[in-house]
Amino acid sequence: MFNAIHPKLPMRDYTSTRAFYVGRLGFTQLGDPHFEAYLMLKKENIEIHFFLFPELDPLENDGQVYIRVDNIEQLNQELLAQNIRFADLGKLALKPWGQWECAILDPDHNLLTFGQPAT
Repeated sequence: MFNAIHPKLPMRDYTSTRAFYVGRLGFTQLGDPHFEAYLMLKKENIEIHFFLFPELDPLENDGQVYIRVDNIEQLNQELLAQNIRFADLGKLALKPWGQWECAILDPDHNLLTFGQPAT
């Protein structure tokens, strides 16, 4: 029955969203690269989709995705090396619920939280 989920997040601008995810985070684009109202991206086993919302106020955006990873320390180092902006309280930390987590904001303030079980 259910076998995958692909969250859909808002984007104000196709080019800057694509540049951030493909150019800086290493995602691959799926679908038609000439259709700029919708963007589908994949990295390893996950997909994130984006819909065009030019009126979006990034400071009022509540888009969020939680992504499980297997080597959060390596990912954290890659994000630091890319000078990716961490969200407030988004630096790598062991959370009380037993997850190592770090979180970043994309150009539209969609929150991407990366987590790995502490055990």
